[in-house]
Amino acid sequence: MAAKIEIYTWSSCPFCIRAKGLLDHKGVQYIEYCIDGDEDARDSMTERTNGRSSLPQIFIDDRHIGGCDDLYALESRGELDPLL
Repeated sequence: MAAKIEIYTWSSCPFCIRAKGLLDHKGVQYIEYCIDGDEDARDSMTERTNGRSSLPQIFIDDRHIGGCDDLYALESRGELDPLL
């Protein structure tokens, strides 16, 4: 069964683009919440991430992974594929 992957983004954010690029490279489907200028959506995301407001914010099966650097750190340690 495929993991449920969610990513909060801004359309012009280079870190968001980089994180989505890795997920695309992995060939996985994800739900993108592009929250450009939507402060209510950002507030909801910040609540879900226990205060983290930077973008992107990534969840795999409702587990908060973190941002782009966190996603790439999982990849470099070989821990991303088992989550996907």
